[in-house]
Amino acid sequence: MRTGVIIVAGGAGHRAGGNLPKQFRLLGGEPVLARTINRFAEAMPGAEIVAVLPEEHIDFWKNLAARFEVARHKVVAGGSERFHSVRNGIEALRTYPELIAVQDGVRPLASTEMIRRVAEAASRNGAAIPVVEPVDSFRKVEGAASDTGTEARAPRSHIVDRRQLRIVQTPQIFRAEWLREAYGLPYREEFTDDASVVEAAGHPVCLVAGERENLKITTPGDFIVAKALLAAREEEAEEREAVNTPRP
Repeated sequence: MRTGVIIVAGGAGHRAGGNLPKQFRLLGGEPVLARTINRFAEAMPGAEIVAVLPEEHIDFWKNLAARFEVARHKVVAGGSERFHSVRNGIEALRTYPELIAVQDGVRPLASTEMIRRVAEAASRNGAAIPVVEPVDSFRKVEGAASDTGTEARAPRSHIVDRRQLRIVQTPQIFRAEWLREAYGLPYREEFTDDASVVEAAGHPVCLVAGERENLKITTPGDFIVAKALLAAREEEAEEREAVNTPRP
């Protein structure tokens, strides 16, 4: 199915540290955003790709991207909230796709297999998102979250059954008409991702197996983990090539 891809990279990246937003920082010698764009170009050949960036960084990105091999893409300015950035990306599509995928710009390690798996589920069900099961325990806090950690004001809490929870990732992929309809709704604070917007428009969302390696780079520590994952993948690829290469 014809697919459009919206890569949302409109954040300032303050939690990652440094002066440069995390989507523009180098990971394994390439900008994070370039890796994300190229992965979708590989997984969905011919798809129209739109990158949504902070308006003040568009010229910077164009100059940076010119120094690397980055798949063809269009750049548009984001909005005040992620919701508005995705809406701007939808409006920028010009090929009238049947499916639209929305991806965090700082998830550069999603595999092509997973991307295609989510797309196949979306083509069958109309809306699909990748999820993974949590491994940590969870507690629901009663009262202000800011009170956590001070014994004198420690809030009451209770355990949450993690078997009923799933960690949501991207890409989130939808029938184009569903997503366009959903983003015609007024913005609400509870719209934390695209699936929540589509559900508010009355459409069900299918859950698909995600990947723990599909890391969203948010903090300085995430860069360390991403570099290790990338190095491990490159080492595995070299080992496979050595095994498959016939000896003279």
